[in-house]
Amino acid sequence: MPVLAAKKVLVVSGKRKTAIARAVVKPGMGRIRINNIPLEIYEPEVARLKILEVLMEAGEETWKDLDINVEVRGGGFMGQAEAARMAIARALVKWSKSASLKSAFLKFDRTLIAGDPRRKEPKKFGGPGARAKDQKSYR
Repeated sequence: MPVLAAKKVLVVSGKRKTAIARAVVKPGMGRIRINNIPLEIYEPEVARLKILEVLMEAGEETWKDLDINVEVRGGGFMGQAEAARMAIARALVKWSKSASLKSAFLKFDRTLIAGDPRRKEPKKFGGPGARAKDQKSYR
């Protein structure tokens, strides 16, 4: 009985605020989809450009023979875009096993590889937010 060769598939995640992205990378023809929407028509444009930064920095020869499917949940549109770009950047580094690509990403924008740990500060009593307090008047 012949042994079937296992197809190489890579699953990498990226997070930003409350958005979590999961990128599935496999050999293909350079198709990139975010929530099953091709990157070329992904809206809003500012989010698409944010994701394209990673691909420009990596160079076409790195990802033109790969299909990348990114599934993003939670957060707002910009948090989702930044989570997706982190997942794509980590996936390209892991797939290519290139130290020079990783250092290029870190030099361009550190949050592509190392996440941003900042989160929303919890609300406290006595006001509408974390720091704002209800105003008082003595007259």
